[in-house]
Amino acid sequence: MILPDFKDFPHSGRVLGIDWGARRVGIAVSDDARQMVFVRPVVDGAKSVDVVVQIVRDDKISGVVIGLPLRTDGSESETTNQVRAFADNLSKITNVPIAFVDETLSSHFAQESMGRVRVRDIKEKLDSESARLILENALALIARQ
Repeated sequence: MILPDFKDFPHSGRVLGIDWGARRVGIAVSDDARQMVFVRPVVDGAKSVDVVVQIVRDDKISGVVIGLPLRTDGSESETTNQVRAFADNLSKITNVPIAFVDETLSSHFAQESMGRVRVRDIKEKLDSESARLILENALALIARQ
């Protein structure tokens, strides 16, 4: 089920954070106490739904947070529609709640947090680092409610 906000999002258990991309999908998972967030290897975009479903099952995920790419003026783009379609597809396969969080500038901040790294490392790790930031932001929002 896709939630409109975090009011009905579970307040305990592991949460999965996703930075969706057509080619690569970044993944991060919180611990049970939601005190720490761990990045996972990037997933091939074509296999992402299957991999995410497996992570939800194996890690006993209680909720999923997906970064929603909005334009700087807050409007939606074609990529936003693709992310919503991914979430809709995922919601038909799993029964965990799914919520969106604005991912504006998450890739920029993720790259900054990585420091000076090789271009190849940026391509390999940036999406999961973005997923970490998306998840950390969502956990902060959930904790405030």
